[in-house]
Amino acid sequence: MNQKPLRIALVFIGIVQVVLGVVFAFAPAWFGAMMELAQAPAWTYWMFGMFSARALGFAYGMFLAARDPARHIHWIQAMIGVQAIDWLATMYFVLTGAVTLAQVSTASFLPLIFIGVLVIFYPRQQSTTLTTPQSPQ
Repeated sequence: MNQKPLRIALVFIGIVQVVLGVVFAFAPAWFGAMMELAQAPAWTYWMFGMFSARALGFAYGMFLAARDPARHIHWIQAMIGVQAIDWLATMYFVLTGAVTLAQVSTASFLPLIFIGVLVIFYPRQQSTTLTTPQSPQ
């Protein structure tokens, strides 16, 4: 199977993770204001900093996986799980009225696209024929 679409998706997801990591490390208050959210308590910026580290770590994993998807398949599996949790959490907070669909913006659909692309182009094992070693005659 052609791995080019998967590699492109992994790089794109990695870039998104870098952007999130940088924004949550250096400009969480600005980002919240841009999304028209109420100002968060000061202690939440500590959590955003910790999230930033994880986003940057996942960015690294996506760039690694883009180089050799089959070898780094566990990063792909982890990102599928991360995106599923992201989407479920987003939908929960939209449905409970904590945030609006406009405020969550791309978080309402981008995780589903990422999951779809990662699953569709998921590296599959090539079938191999097993042979038994021949004994010397």
